[in-house]
Amino acid sequence: MTDLIIIGGGPIGIACGLEAKKKGISYKILEKGPIVNSLFNYPVNMQFFSSSERLEIDGIPFISNEAKPKRNEALEYYRRIVTSNDLNLQLFERVTSIVKVGEVFSVTTPKATYSARNVIIATGFYDLPNPLNVPGEDLPKVSHYYKDPHFYAGQKLAVVGASNSAVDAALECWRKGAEVTLVVRGPEIGRRVKYWVRPDVLNRIEEGSIRAYFNSTIQEIRQEQIVLDTPQGTVMLPNDFVLALTGYRPNFAFLTAAGISISEDEKKRPHYDPQTMETNVSGLYLAGVICGGMETHKWFIENSREHAKIILEHICFKVRAESSSRQTL
Repeated sequence: MTDLIIIGGGPIGIACGLEAKKKGISYKILEKGPIVNSLFNYPVNMQFFSSSERLEIDGIPFISNEAKPKRNEALEYYRRIVTSNDLNLQLFERVTSIVKVGEVFSVTTPKATYSARNVIIATGFYDLPNPLNVPGEDLPKVSHYYKDPHFYAGQKLAVVGASNSAVDAALECWRKGAEVTLVVRGPEIGRRVKYWVRPDVLNRIEEGSIRAYFNSTIQEIRQEQIVLDTPQGTVMLPNDFVLALTGYRPNFAFLTAAGISISEDEKKRPHYDPQTMETNVSGLYLAGVICGGMETHKWFIENSREHAKIILEHICFKVRAESSSRQTL
């Protein structure tokens, strides 16, 4: 039995572990993949929008070559925090269920079942891509994740989306020799695209280096072409690969199975008390981007790292209250 199990070994889960260790709370972090699994699966050349100091946790300095660090620097930073602080982090152990019986949680993985008085879910949202829901989406040529531009050199590539991930992929793959077409559901490139990148892609579109279809959607993906619905009508394009970078969503089924209430509107916000981060299930907390539901742009490392302190302060308050109650009895 531990005081706390933290589900998710990303930056916020690590921050929770550091805070638990400082406060003398027994804990265990369970991560389904490697350390900071989501960051590991980012594109190899990815550069953060935030500066390195805004990605710091627990006041530990993050030194990067540029003001805005890259993926490999972030992996090194968070890995060093885990190893130098000897955090109790168990890797490649995916949590499949959380069940509360009385005042104790049973947290189950394929390897074991653990008992804890409190649980923090800090799993982010990167696991479940938003589907296109079109014929051919299951073809091997289609991916919802982008890793390395070299793979697409010399290929006819369609990139679906207008966010940072889609724009970065389009530019990088074009620079490596891909013939890139952007398919954008809205009227323009997203306004949240990194300010130093947005002008770049707009210029490439204007000069014709990257072809773009706005107010358009993919209707069908075929082995050697894609079918677009555009303002000018149906367009068929020769195609080798499709990167459907249309965003991701939290695992709502996992949350509801644990008993957490989810709002019924399109935002699907999980219920929690912002003063404590505790959900409607006593002892079960949320931390990080998962708090935003479908509003995945609401929470980032820099504005959710404080969740660790809020949650652990509340857990310590409960521990002190229970200790005082036992002494009274």
